[in-house]
Amino acid sequence: QVQLVESGGGLVQPGGSLRLSCAASGLSSYAMGWFRQAPGKEREFVAAISRSGGFTSYADSVKGRFTISRDNAKNTVFLQMSSLKPEDTAVYYCAAKRQVFTGTVFTSTPAYDYWGQGTQVTVSS
Repeated sequence: QVQLVESGGGLVQPGGSLRLSCAASGLSSYAMGWFRQAPGKEREFVAAISRSGGFTSYADSVKGRFTISRDNAKNTVFLQMSSLKPEDTAVYYCAAKRQVFTGTVFTSTPAYDYWGQGTQVTVSS
């Protein structure tokens, strides 16, 4: 069982930046992803990264503004969010999928085995 702990959410003005973190022991064995869910909407894919960190994938809505990265030595995955918009407001979830291959990314919610509790991001003036 993997326990994922997200942090870094908060209130930010449009155009601002935030960095989310997701920590858990043994994360180097997992492909990782970030998802978000706004009120009244389904959970949606944001970004994913392979075990090695060499491969990434992004939703079109965040491409060029968000960056996913990982530090396997520190068992932490990050989501750097810049040029934030009000429509980015949501609860952001970290997800992990145990994976043998080091170069695979996953973009669908059913693919993931473990989920964090979520961290709220609010973009508002």
